[in-house]
Amino acid sequence: MTDLFQTWGSFYANHAVVRTLVAFVHVGALLAGGGLAVATDRIMLTGVVDDGSSRRSLLERLQSTHGPVIGSLVLITISGFLLFASDFETFLYSKFFWSKMGLVALLVINGRVLWGAERRALSGDHRAWRTLRLTAIASLALWFLTTLGGVALPNIG
Repeated sequence: MTDLFQTWGSFYANHAVVRTLVAFVHVGALLAGGGLAVATDRIMLTGVVDDGSSRRSLLERLQSTHGPVIGSLVLITISGFLLFASDFETFLYSKFFWSKMGLVALLVINGRVLWGAERRALSGDHRAWRTLRLTAIASLALWFLTTLGGVALPNIG
């Protein structure tokens, strides 16, 4: 595996177009998926849920974001792995890298909790709305903290 990573790292280092494309996929997917998630979180926190129609509308909006956000997370993961593999010896021992990976794991767990609360809300469980709001708050924090971790990684290390 080390040889494969070293070969990739050399290729990556010597091809500006490849570095640009991998970074673009990583940042572009973060912008698309994270932006959509943040916008949806805002709607979940500011939306009126005092009647069945408004609740159904909010849940439909939420459901429509799952595919694009998950797709973006897949692209972020693939491009992130390529970034990791380009300099694995540095990232392997980086506290910032592992902190960022922890935040990404929390983001995924939060998404799973959100999905479960959404299912409960769809079945009429009014208590699920509290969980939906809490996961929206956590999502906002985690998307921004993960982005901060990504920016800090090459600069601080």
